[in-house]
Amino acid sequence: MPESNRRARGSFTPKPARLMDQVREVLRYHHYALRTEQAYVSWILRYIRFNSKQHPKAMGKVEIERFLSHLALNRDVATSTQNQALNAIVFLYEEVLHKPIDGISPVRSNKSKNVPTVMSPNEVKMILSAIQPPHKLMAQFMYVAGLRLMEVIRARIHDFDFDNEKFLVRDGKGGKSRTTCFPEKLHPAFHTHFDRVKGVHQKDLEQGFGSVYLPHALARKYPGAAKAWGWQYAFPANHLSKDPRSGKTRRHHTHHSNLQKAVSQARKKSGLAKKITCHTFRHSFATHMLEDGVNIRKLQVLLGHNDVKTTEIYTHVMNKDIREIKTPLLALDD
Repeated sequence: MPESNRRARGSFTPKPARLMDQVREVLRYHHYALRTEQAYVSWILRYIRFNSKQHPKAMGKVEIERFLSHLALNRDVATSTQNQALNAIVFLYEEVLHKPIDGISPVRSNKSKNVPTVMSPNEVKMILSAIQPPHKLMAQFMYVAGLRLMEVIRARIHDFDFDNEKFLVRDGKGGKSRTTCFPEKLHPAFHTHFDRVKGVHQKDLEQGFGSVYLPHALARKYPGAAKAWGWQYAFPANHLSKDPRSGKTRRHHTHHSNLQKAVSQARKKSGLAKKITCHTFRHSFATHMLEDGVNIRKLQVLLGHNDVKTTEIYTHVMNKDIREIKTPLLALDD
């Protein structure tokens, strides 16, 4: 697992229990997100089943390489998917079993990375006009700030800086935080939205609820913060629910599938043939920023990319560059 993708963590030995319970315990000790926990558990189980349900302690480099090569050769997975499987297995051996495996060299996935789908500004308007509130505001925000789906879903009230037109992405992909755009044009809609959210929060408090999940050790360090207005989710769920880890009844953020469905339905309603997902808004933001002359290094920071090469992929879909090219066809006689 690349060092840049690792979280800073100390040694932790889980209590004796079933293997997958130990995996979950260590993941939670290191504050991994629930979705990451679910993904890692799934990959570890697939690895074990692929190797005839042998215990990982009885396996090693050969079995790991065989499984990862199978993903590349027989399942035709993307490089990122194979890397996630590798990270999950490395985590199992290093952090749970305390049995590091060095020199893992599977057949690497060479599935080509597709050029991102990008909407034109008019297409963005078409899709947004076909989405109903509050998902419309979420999609608008995702576009103008270049956010990933879960970065919108997990936004907290105090992450919005109206005075400086900035939004703080806390603990984004890879555990990194960054600042991105929050243009004034969206402020009135957000003020109205937050008034409604505050009303919901007040009712929760009156009914003896009103607390939210707090990251890491904040809940212990600041006991009252879980009910504070600033820590509430910007896009809360419609109903209270039981936290799958703590068992406490809380109002969590809205489920990510709700926004995904809203975007999918809007695409169908608009009649566009392009494959448009929530991530397409982020692709479109990046491309449109480059077309407007934003420095690629600044864009790299806004997007939270480790390497500028990741940001450079958007130069391949810039319409302005394409429009400026004179195709040889123009030289042909009629």
